Formats: sequence, C-alpha cells, structure tokens
Amino acid sequence: MKKVITIVISCSLALAASVIAQQDEQQQKPRKEKQPAKSQPASEAKPAPKLQQSVPRQHAETKAPEREKAPQSNESTSRQHAETKGSGYEKGQTDESTSKPHVTKPHVTKAPEKERGNANVGREQTEQRKKERGATNESETANKPPGPAGEREQSSAATAPQANKPNAQANKLNAQKRPDAQAVQRIKTQHASFRAQPKPDKVPPVTFNQGRRISGSQQWQGPQYQVFRSYNPEWHDRNWYHSHFNRVELIGGGYYYWNNGYWFPAWGYDPSAQYYAYDAPIYVGSRAEPPDRVIANVQATLQEMGYYQGEVDGLLGPLTRQALTAYQADHGLYATAVIDEPTLSALGMS
Repeated sequence: MKKVITIVISCSLALAASVIAQQDEQQQKPRKEKQPAKSQPASEAKPAPKLQQSVPRQHAETKAPEREKAPQSNESTSRQHAETKGSGYEKGQTDESTSKPHVTKPHVTKAPEKERGNANVGREQTEQRKKERGATNESETANKPPGPAGEREQSSAATAPQANKPNAQANKLNAQKRPDAQAVQRIKTQHASFRAQPKPDKVPPVTFNQGRRISGSQQWQGPQYQVFRSYNPEWHDRNWYHSHFNRVELIGGGYYYWNNGYWFPAWGYDPSAQYYAYDAPIYVGSRAEPPDRVIANVQATLQEMGYYQGEVDGLLGPLTRQALTAYQADHGLYATAVIDEPTLSALGMS
C-alpha cells in the first residue's frame, strides 16, 4: 500500500513539474527571441552536462524540454531578425511564438539634436544676411546722388504750394531766382509799341457768362487776390462804362476798362468788338500799361525761362495760362493761371 501511494505521489509531482516547466518556457521564450541574433549556432552550443544517476528519471524528463529550448530559440530569433531586415518589422504586430500580442507605443522619428541645432544656426545666419543686405541698400540709397529727375521732383516738392497755400520759404528763395533785370528791361523796350491782334483761329475767344466765378479763387488768401475772389462778369452799355471808369480802350479785338491797377473785359461796350482770349482781371500795376503789352512782356520772359513755347502775341490764351500755372507752382505762388500782382512782382515787372 505504501508503495502505491509513493508511486502516485511521484507521478503527481512529475506532472506538476512538467506543467511548471512548460509555463516557464512560454514566459521565457519571448524574452529570448527579442534579443539580437548573437547567440551561438546550434552546432556550437555547449553540450548539456550529464545528469547524475542519482537524479530521478522523472526529473530528467522534466529537464529535457529545457535542453531543446536553445536550438528552438536560436531558430525563431534568426527567422525574426531576417524578417525585420527584409520587410521592416513593425513592433505593433503579434508574435507568432507567443499566445498574446505584444503592443507597443507608435514610433515617432525625431531629428537628432545636432541636426536641429544646425538648422537653427542656418536660419539665424539667413536672417542676419537679410538684415545686412537691407542695411546696405538703405546706405546706398542715402548716399546715392539724385539725378536730374530726382532734383526736379525735390524742387517741385519744396516749392509747390500745399492745399493752394503759397510756400513762404519758396518765396524767400525765389528772390534769388528772378529773371535778370537787364533782360526784363530789354524785353520791355522791344515791346514798347506792341499791339495785339485778334487770332480767333489760333486762340478761340471766350463767351460772356453772367454769374461766372473764377475756379479756385475762394481759396486764394490775401488782399492781392481779393479782386479775383469777387470778380463777376457784367454786361453794360457804353454810357454806363464811361460814367464809372475813366479809361476804356480797345485792346486786341475787345474793349477793356481800367480800375485800380487791373484791366477788365468791358462786356457790352461794343457788341461788334468783343474778342477776349480769357475773361478775368489782368494786373498791370499803377502805370496802367495796356494789358496786351504786359502780356507780351510776360510771354517773352517765360519763353526765355523755358516755360512758354508759344508765340508772343499779347493774348492770354491756353498756352500762356499753362505757362503761368507752371511758373507759379514752381515758385510757391497760387496757381491763378492769370497775371496777378505776386506773379508780376516775381518776374521783376511790377
């Protein structure tokens, strides 16, 4: 009876040892397969030491699977290593040799710190080069002398009126840029007996427009521009003009009356002689020179200065008004497009 019990107990212990060995083998096999294939081949594996004869037979059978573990582990590891090199092993796949899949975190590729440092240094160098080029361009622009066009733009910007307001500094500088006094005197001598002739084919006449106001005159400030701000064409007969003004003369195909330094068109004085190139007051000064003579002097002076390209005809036509506007703008005066007191004074003819 005791022998039977001993045999049963031995068999039970052997079965338990075998089950425990199999569990240990399953747990240790994945760990060994993850190791690099550096283990010795099966042919070079050291032989297992001989078991002592005192070990029971059942214990030898339990150790047998462990001796078979090394070749099997080497074979599976080699196969797994080959698959990893060939097709790119993904860590998220399930291992065939294990019963449970081995789940890992997704692999995120990061640039080496050395490469990131080089990229930052390169970006800083690029920005530094841009700043240096910008500073070089600014210095070249600042040191570059302005050409003729640039000088003309600077001169126009410095002398042109802002919001129809004369530039006081330009007027001060203009005193040194007046036409030569001898040239002005020569021009006046040449036109001492000048008489304008009507040229309706070249200079079309204007028509009477009652209630007309000179455009922009309300912005011209100062007493010397009051006459332009208040001018309003009127139609009267011959008797009315003689009763109000001392001088009424036929000049360049139309009648003008003189009043306080200005010549005005005498609309209605003689309906058969009403040729006026421009309907506005013309300043001539206290000597009451004929307006056509003053216009001819201004035309000749502007012609020598390069502003007027037309004929000296004594008529205040479009070309003459355009030249007056350019001269007035360049010399800080209101662009009246007519001969006014400040313009005649700037030309040295007042």
